[in-house]
Amino acid sequence: MLSRVDSHLLQATFIYQSGQLVKHGMLTLPALPQSYYVNGDVQTHCAVIQEPSHTLGSCEDAVFWDHLDADDNVAARFVIAGCDPNRKAWNTVMGPLRDPEPRGYLWLVDTLDNGLQRIELAGFPEGHDFHPLGMEVTPSRNGAPSIFYVVNHARGETTIEQFVISPDAPTKAHWQRTLSSRWFVSPNSLALTNETSFYVSNDHLMTRRLPFPLAPVLPMTESIAGLPLSWLAHVTVNPDGTITHKLAALGVPFANGVAISPDGTTLALSSTSLGQIYFYDRNTTTNELKYREAASVPFFTDNLMFDEDGALIATGHPHFPSLIAVAANKTDARAPSWSVSLTPLSKDTHFADNAQRKLYDLRAPLSASTIVPASKGWELETLFQSDGSVFGTSTTALRDLRTGALYMVGLYEEGMMVCRP
Repeated sequence: MLSRVDSHLLQATFIYQSGQLVKHGMLTLPALPQSYYVNGDVQTHCAVIQEPSHTLGSCEDAVFWDHLDADDNVAARFVIAGCDPNRKAWNTVMGPLRDPEPRGYLWLVDTLDNGLQRIELAGFPEGHDFHPLGMEVTPSRNGAPSIFYVVNHARGETTIEQFVISPDAPTKAHWQRTLSSRWFVSPNSLALTNETSFYVSNDHLMTRRLPFPLAPVLPMTESIAGLPLSWLAHVTVNPDGTITHKLAALGVPFANGVAISPDGTTLALSSTSLGQIYFYDRNTTTNELKYREAASVPFFTDNLMFDEDGALIATGHPHFPSLIAVAANKTDARAPSWSVSLTPLSKDTHFADNAQRKLYDLRAPLSASTIVPASKGWELETLFQSDGSVFGTSTTALRDLRTGALYMVGLYEEGMMVCRP
């Protein structure tokens, strides 16, 4: 166990690195509203899709699955969500590791009518666990099948499962292979570079899989102290199912969500411990990354996605102790949600205006400007926030620019929230 002196040193280190975020996200409960949606009243514009058997719950990640026509225009769009209602008994990131037996689920949501269907894991090996975390799917072009990768926190090790899913049978994901590697220490989030390669974040060097008493002390120490021990890798899947692994970014505290801009030249990576997003210039030929800048957000960042216009949607946890309380099944515990958009500013605006502004995000009931300063290259705006009473433990939000709809899932929340302007 940590001594009192060690604990105080960790807290001091964390406060030094994260400043205001620690004050508002660790030491005090932020004054969030019951709910706020940027494009209208939550009561009339938002609804939570639920499923009678309660298997659309504890969904850590969600992605758009686009069906493109012959001209590469979006003919149809679906949301695929990875859910694990057993997460409070099996969570290799936060703990505990008590019961890995019940499998998780994949769900397909039609963005036209919120129609909900469970996706069957066709051909998935008997006796193989399925606990989905990060995932990504290639678009289907002119009816062709898509390649679908899912991080799987199975009992023995964390793997990445490869599936094929097709528009002519959208509720069947045909299992192809399990990708396993000694480099997969703690895979979390994925960003595809093509059908056979992707970036993958590893959120911890010291994981909950360590033997007692090393776990949970060392993983929690790594998280709370903001130790820069996690990393981002680029993985190529070879024709024989082996992988080629290459380190892409090192020294990140709690590397979590990862996303690539629509033009492919920018990669965003969230540092959960610091409440920051690291931006890298990406070489689209070699997949090499060069660090460019960081932006602060008013919560402990989880997953990221770029919309079609190049705005980054970042979602996370405004109050970490509340999240821990929900994970531990504390009576009446609830954990808040917060999602923002970060729109890139022109170079002329970077330094002259945005960096010197102390007030921004003024439409939100709790402005991000009361917690973190404005970032030089990005305009931040709150899309959704809640004290957890309407929707809690937010991990991922997707914004569909065709309709303006916002889709959100939560780590320990039941259902998927959909807000439409």
